[in-house]
Amino acid sequence: MAVAKTNAMRILDGLGLAYTVREFEVDGNDVAAETAAAKLGLPPAQVFKTLVARGDRTGVMLAAIPAGTRLDLKALARASGNRSAATVPLKEIQALTGYVRGAVTALGCKKVYRVFLDASAERLPVIGVSGGSRGVEILMAPRDYARAVGAIVAPIATAG
Repeated sequence: MAVAKTNAMRILDGLGLAYTVREFEVDGNDVAAETAAAKLGLPPAQVFKTLVARGDRTGVMLAAIPAGTRLDLKALARASGNRSAATVPLKEIQALTGYVRGAVTALGCKKVYRVFLDASAERLPVIGVSGGSRGVEILMAPRDYARAVGAIVAPIATAG
């Protein structure tokens, strides 16, 4: 059965970027990127979760970091030109992005936000990011993902 096209896939198609889609079974109580990586049979370092943060100067931004790591808020603040940054409360995520927890992607958000991609992605041939629906993962070259979302590559993740 073919995966239904998501907005994220339509954006990549429109840009002419290569990607593959993998589906996995989702438990609504466990939408962690680490669980997604295990179900996809991929190392956690290859599956990127997208977090929503807010800088004190620049406002809302997105940060894509590998599963099994934590967002280094000080590093994100430095990379984004803020004095400080904090993750956005869960209750605000859907209103800001149009996506539910476990499906957030920088591809096709309600608004265009600055996107920061952890520098570890550059060492990988392929990364996985949410396809914009729980249980749908897009696998693509990190440089293509960065191009598609206008990502700024910076070391923003720290050991989990």
